[in-house]
Amino acid sequence: MNDPASSSSTPETSLASISHAWRALRHRNFKLFFFGQSISVIGTWMTRVATSWLVYRMTHSALLLGIVSFAGQIVSFLLGPFAGVWVERLNRRKLLVWTQAAGAVQSLALAVLTLSHVINLWEIIALSAMQGVINAFDMPGRQSFLVQMVEERSDLSNAIAINSSMANGARLIGPAIAGLVIGAFGEGWCFLIDGVSYFAVVASLLLMRMKPLDVRRKTTSMFEQMREGWNYVRKFRPIRTILLLFAILSLMGYSYAVLLPIFAGQVLHGGAYTLGGLTAASGIGALASGLSLAVRKSVVGLTRMLQIAAAMLGSALILFGLSHILWLSLVLMVFVGFGLMQAAAVSNTIIQSLVPEDKRARVMGYYTMAFFGAAPFGSLLAGALAHRIGAPHTVIITGAFCVAGSLWFTLELPKVRAVMRPIYQDMGLLPSREIELIPDAQETAI
Repeated sequence: MNDPASSSSTPETSLASISHAWRALRHRNFKLFFFGQSISVIGTWMTRVATSWLVYRMTHSALLLGIVSFAGQIVSFLLGPFAGVWVERLNRRKLLVWTQAAGAVQSLALAVLTLSHVINLWEIIALSAMQGVINAFDMPGRQSFLVQMVEERSDLSNAIAINSSMANGARLIGPAIAGLVIGAFGEGWCFLIDGVSYFAVVASLLLMRMKPLDVRRKTTSMFEQMREGWNYVRKFRPIRTILLLFAILSLMGYSYAVLLPIFAGQVLHGGAYTLGGLTAASGIGALASGLSLAVRKSVVGLTRMLQIAAAMLGSALILFGLSHILWLSLVLMVFVGFGLMQAAAVSNTIIQSLVPEDKRARVMGYYTMAFFGAAPFGSLLAGALAHRIGAPHTVIITGAFCVAGSLWFTLELPKVRAVMRPIYQDMGLLPSREIELIPDAQETAI
């Protein structure tokens, strides 16, 4: 016979889990940021889809799709180390207001040129490079600003997960809207909507009430700080290993996105709606990934999830390259989106849980480099390979490299966990008594 008490507690337990999953939203500043950024990121995804479709419509070239993506991301890579140091020296809220305002200018410029029917490829490349400059400062600034918006350190991992869920909810909604808008009105209206959406996040930043942050003025030079940050990343095995895996996944895993217009138009024989569907399908997987992280109560166990996510991403890309059926490609895109976002969010969460506050922005600058450094070369490589051997074979090759990265990370895990275990023990995440009694089980749980 079932215990009535245990049966009646089930709904309460479920409600408690749901409440726990959104606990970071009880912080007023983070709540403001969440709603403002939700609107803005929908516009950002509309611009991404519209830009790729505009380039494809103008050129029908996989190589030029790769070049446009490369132009936007290589700038972020080159500026990454400098940006991380500057972010530590600046007021992060004011910095984000300026980066968001600059993003609005960039999108509105795209809108004016496109709606006027005078835009050319070089202008798209130049404006993509401008976005790269903005991203170089915005990404480490935004990631390190989370600590200021969420006063309790224990809620930081939940804030990162909610932020990922928000971004990927927008990744689901934005491309779907973009497909409809492009089909009905053209790409220029997507750029216009994006430009206006930036005002939501600027307003949320201005409405925040921030406590004064006790930041000591840096007496060392910028290059000395850069060297200090590099030495920390290079010598600290967990962050070094995670950043290397993330760089591999960015180089090979993210490059599929630049080829989606080719798959939509030539492999699956569709149009802008098909491109929007593929991007939205990956957004469904990415949203599921963010929600799965939001319900977690601890960062313990995330290294195993990173290992699985990399393998899932690679396997799904290989199968996507082999597929010529729309419904199957859409299903595989869900797994691609899940694996990709799980790897990015988990890497972010683990790094943020380990790095000291005085090095946070610099380390997140290298996190930005791991993405914006590897991804542009991956986009360029994917575009060049697809030009020679076709988009399907290119995606199969990049997926195989992601699987290889997962296998390498598996071999590194014991050494990584050995370093992380005493840190998590000091943080109270792994009670020392349990570690002493069952060290192997605790190491596996990290």
